[in-house]
Amino acid sequence: MNKISEASTDKITASLIDRSGLDRGKVAATLRHGLEGADDGELFLEYRQAEALLFDNGRLKQATYDTAQGFGLRAVKEEAVGYAHASDISEAALARAADAVRAVKSGHSGHYAAPPARTNRKLYADDNPLGTPAFEQKVKLLEEINAYARAKDLRVRQVSASLGASWQVVEILRADGETFRDIRPLVRLNVSVVAGEGDRQEAGSHGYGGREGYQRFIDASAWRGAVDEAVRQALVNLAAVPAPAGEMDVVLGSGWPGVMLHEAVGHGLEGDFNRKKTSAFAGLMGQRVAAKGVTVIDDGTVAARRGSLSIDDEGTPTNRTVLIEDGILVGYMQDRQNARLMNMQPTGNGRRESHAHVPMPRMTNTYMLAGDREPGELIASVKNGLYAVNFGGGQVDITSGKYVFQCTEAYKIENGKVTAPVKGAMLIGNGPTDLHRITMIGNDFALDPGIGTCGKNGQGVPVGVGQPSLKMERITVGGTG
Repeated sequence: MNKISEASTDKITASLIDRSGLDRGKVAATLRHGLEGADDGELFLEYRQAEALLFDNGRLKQATYDTAQGFGLRAVKEEAVGYAHASDISEAALARAADAVRAVKSGHSGHYAAPPARTNRKLYADDNPLGTPAFEQKVKLLEEINAYARAKDLRVRQVSASLGASWQVVEILRADGETFRDIRPLVRLNVSVVAGEGDRQEAGSHGYGGREGYQRFIDASAWRGAVDEAVRQALVNLAAVPAPAGEMDVVLGSGWPGVMLHEAVGHGLEGDFNRKKTSAFAGLMGQRVAAKGVTVIDDGTVAARRGSLSIDDEGTPTNRTVLIEDGILVGYMQDRQNARLMNMQPTGNGRRESHAHVPMPRMTNTYMLAGDREPGELIASVKNGLYAVNFGGGQVDITSGKYVFQCTEAYKIENGKVTAPVKGAMLIGNGPTDLHRITMIGNDFALDPGIGTCGKNGQGVPVGVGQPSLKMERITVGGTG
């Protein structure tokens, strides 16, 4: 008898197999056929609804609604993976997929890995957020956001507001008869503005999101706060002077600046890069990789957060995984395949974008813990430097650890005080090296507002980041001044 995970209580979505009209006995036989002799593998079924509304230039510019479903069948043999997927959930399609993935084992007779442990932890409600409020109310909300933003300041010239949500149901079937299910809501609201004076124009944006329904996101105090922040950023940038360049001390703000930690350090701590020894952190387990006081966590168990999951996309419960503890490398983020090959335990980080993608080690919510210094102390300790409050895009080389990040909001620090805002600042460095250059850690830890999406090998998944304020010494700043 198949065992049903505690993660699902929604009767309508009790089984994607039953919804598709498939015979459970035939599906189980096909799955056993496809995974015969494999080390591991599973059938991953997905049903997803998604909507997105974009209000731009004073009018509703886009409104989309999409429903998608499909399956992915994976057979794992040592380092090799056979994967087949289709949007057609039928016995014929499953049979073709099983024949295809069998080829990966080439006579190999593996010992099928034990199933993931179970949990009754549930991080979010089963309710589908797409139905409430009604479409007309969502459009009205975007109209109100547009009007409020334009009334904030006469210099606001353009306003763009978007609202979107998805509702995903997943079911994971294994050849040993174990079944895992999960239901995952996701909502996000974003506001972008352009302010101008004369010929000069600058942008600002703010958004927030999480795994819950719309209610908290459409509250007036919440969206007005997002508009206020977007307008504030645009007006700050409108007054910005060219950024200085050179090596200097840098203070990073709390919260969203943790995206630099995510990119420059987090990816290098994913299991696959370390197993293949392509990470700058490969072979350094148990060694000092950061300054004392630096503790980095990946935690997929934080309730309602954008990067959180009750179970990952292999059925493993997510965890609070310590990666760096007081500067010492103590852990990696693992999916099942890489954990087995490295003789380690899965950490609940096996994630995939959809049924059409193979799972791999991915971050959930990755953050640095707080220290004991007041944020003002960090600023006061810098004679001439940069205060980086917000970041945009960045590039990272996993193998070398080298990174380049663009600051979307930054200020000069002169004689221990924050002075003029600057434009065009870029932080240039090396993640593993610069972890040793952290000399002060603030007590103002914050998570980001719920806006992150991480890309890896062509797949995007929702993630969270966070950190306290940090002082880093001798960082290269690329500027325009």
